[in-house]
Amino acid sequence: MSQLPVNVARRFRREICFVRGGGNWYIRNNAMIVRAAAAAPVLRRARLPSKGLDVDATSRPGRDRPRRKPAAGSPHARKPSASREPPPGGLYGALDLGTNNCRLLIATPTHNGFSVVDAFSRIVRLGERLAQTGRLSDDAMGRTIEALRVCANKLRWRNVDRVRLVATEACRMAENGPAFIDRVKSETGLRLEIIDRETEAGLAAVGAEPLVDRDAETALVFDIGGGSTEVLWMRRAGERFETVAWTSLAAGVVTISERFGGGVDVTPASFAAMREYLRPMLQEFAQRVSAANGGTSPVPSHLLGTSGTVTTIAGVQLGLQRYDRARVDGCWLESDEIGAVTHRLLHLSYEQRAANPCIGRERADLVLAGCAILEEIRLAFPAQRIRVADRGLREGILTMLMKEDGTYGRTA
Repeated sequence: MSQLPVNVARRFRREICFVRGGGNWYIRNNAMIVRAAAAAPVLRRARLPSKGLDVDATSRPGRDRPRRKPAAGSPHARKPSASREPPPGGLYGALDLGTNNCRLLIATPTHNGFSVVDAFSRIVRLGERLAQTGRLSDDAMGRTIEALRVCANKLRWRNVDRVRLVATEACRMAENGPAFIDRVKSETGLRLEIIDRETEAGLAAVGAEPLVDRDAETALVFDIGGGSTEVLWMRRAGERFETVAWTSLAAGVVTISERFGGGVDVTPASFAAMREYLRPMLQEFAQRVSAANGGTSPVPSHLLGTSGTVTTIAGVQLGLQRYDRARVDGCWLESDEIGAVTHRLLHLSYEQRAANPCIGRERADLVLAGCAILEEIRLAFPAQRIRVADRGLREGILTMLMKEDGTYGRTA
């Protein structure tokens, strides 16, 4: 069998998985299947990016995430550690399987936090029609298993020593969620953990905290997900910030979009209906925060958003021709700028939204549901500024794992 050209190898390496058939191992992605013995020499020659991503323990925004670490000094050659606690500089993995997305980060500790050496993200819509049926559909589970195979192979390829793999709202709410977790283990080898809402909120706070303004006294942190929205009121406690109150709303971009017509043809009237539905949830939490603050109005020093919704709005506001994490992560938006973007998107057709490079067809039917949630957050907590974070649950997982091992902020 002839070998693959190097440029083809570069392209399909991003999403490969290994399958066995006819006594041989094959490498597969969405586009092709090749025999592993033929592809291996080419895969070894395909070059990787020269730098990882430094995720600072301070408030400095991050840079673009490359998909690969340099071949020189690659962890491929490392022998798997016999201990669950790798030495400083070892590899850690964090996987977040949500209602809409499957995301993976692989990182190693550095002096100022950690450096991401590999990453994966795919929209799988695991929670599609979950609100109507109470179950994960066969199609949704199939899409998700394919994405998880990619993640499993990345973790094996990198010889990752320490991992935490979590599933959130879709698996929490589905009648067949536990059975799906068992299927994932059987078909991919991944042991996913269904976490509760409090754990999810706490991990999101840990991941976002580095971007809370150091001069702020309070901050309202939120993570708009596919099936739920976590909202946390944080207050300064010396050099750190502590969570004073939190809530997890059973409302995310997928569930709200499906509840109000599917998200393709959104009118001002249906958008207003979304907001009316969400308002009591946010107002109840605002009242709790006010009571915790001695009855004062819940106006934080600033908002901090960690979600696809807020990063999408930032990309649109910045007029980016393609999404650029270096410009989005850590950027500041004024409250009226967010309102202006929402107004603009509401008056675009589905095709026009899909044509925006920061939205795309995969998010065009979800973005206005996210905007409705964000508008109600702004109404309940009327801060003048919002900081945008292209980070969240996975970064929180990595930070916690490294702190448990005493490797966070250390290098080999």
